[in-house]
Amino acid sequence: MPQRDIRYQAAIVRDHHVLLVKVYDRTNGHQFWIFPGGGREPDEDAEACVRREVHEETSLTVIVERLLWVTPDIPEGGYTWLHTYLCRVVTGEARPGSDPDDAHDELATIRDVAWFDLRDPAQWNPELAAAKATPPLLHQLRSLLGYAS
Repeated sequence: MPQRDIRYQAAIVRDHHVLLVKVYDRTNGHQFWIFPGGGREPDEDAEACVRREVHEETSLTVIVERLLWVTPDIPEGGYTWLHTYLCRVVTGEARPGSDPDDAHDELATIRDVAWFDLRDPAQWNPELAAAKATPPLLHQLRSLLGYAS
């Protein structure tokens, strides 16, 4: 069974923007923006998990540069810990992918992908605020990468 206590997720940064995926939660009908990522498969290391999840969810091939942080997930998040890795794009154009666990589900989990400007949070999609965990993580990313004053 896949290990799901930790969510391995990617902060994919390109040209001052970070890529997020818009996810549909079938349990409550809500949609929200998050970093691409998910749980490890058996015998898969953390970086391989990040690369696989990014490719499945966004069609991008990335290089994992480094672990940025480890933080607890929000109570309703479904994981215990979030491990966030800084990544950069090697090949591909970002487009909504899928989660293989949802292959037989009519309701696609990944609804959209979008690049959010790290220089100007005022320009972020208003729907982003609905994601309880993501805005604080984006501000943490901005701070770590020198975008916040």
